[in-house]
Amino acid sequence: MKFRFRKESVLPGFGLSMGYTLLYLSLIVLIPLSTLFVKSMSLSWEGFWATVLHPRVLAAFKLSLWASLAGAAVNAVFGFILAWTLVRYDFPGKRVLDALVDLPFALPTAISGIALTALYTWNGWIGRYLADLGVQVAFTPLGVAVAMTFVGIPFVVRTLQPALADLEREVEEAAASLGASRWKAFTKVIFPSVAPALLTGFSLAFARAIGEYGSVVFISGNMPMRTEIVPLLIVGKLEQYDYAGATAIALMMLLISLGILLLVNVIQWLAFRRRSAAA
Repeated sequence: MKFRFRKESVLPGFGLSMGYTLLYLSLIVLIPLSTLFVKSMSLSWEGFWATVLHPRVLAAFKLSLWASLAGAAVNAVFGFILAWTLVRYDFPGKRVLDALVDLPFALPTAISGIALTALYTWNGWIGRYLADLGVQVAFTPLGVAVAMTFVGIPFVVRTLQPALADLEREVEEAAASLGASRWKAFTKVIFPSVAPALLTGFSLAFARAIGEYGSVVFISGNMPMRTEIVPLLIVGKLEQYDYAGATAIALMMLLISLGILLLVNVIQWLAFRRRSAAA
């Protein structure tokens, strides 16, 4: 006669865990976001589209999206180099450099915005040299991209570090022993292994940048139709007690952000399927 013993889990069962999960997500995420839909419904269909398609709103959307994508792309390149350096090499001051990566996490956004503005104005430490070259950063769309790059770099580095640490050097040595050049070993061995983590870091950096306010509001100059970002436009609507207009703009930004993040997830899924089929 065989006795079957039920395996006890340290954590609660699936039903209780799923209940807590749905409750937590509902209170923290779903219910607050649903208010955007509810409040936007106070506008008529024509009023909603008139609000989100206003030229000033479209200019803010264009700047926020392109600056966020540019900042995330720059972080994907240089964040990879930084993560590679921190994982593969030992050098004096490594721990200090590793700690500095998290500085945008801990630093209040207003302070980082003031610091970036002081650095990149025409008489700043960096801005004065760029001004001699005819490049103006502060109070331009370029300054917005710089601020978004600053706040997004930790997401790329911290996402890539575990993936690079798990990448065994023997794989690279095997590729080299088979005659592969450094570039071929990188493109055929290293990059495909860390591409999902890199894409995740890119999407996180983009999501962080597109909603950034404090770091951008100082360096942008907040000029309508030129350097005004969507969060600032929403704050302006709220200060004018135009709550319906603010939620309409926020809802459109939410849908665009979700669409881009969904596209990134689809790309990750297709890449995983391709790797699984190749294996």
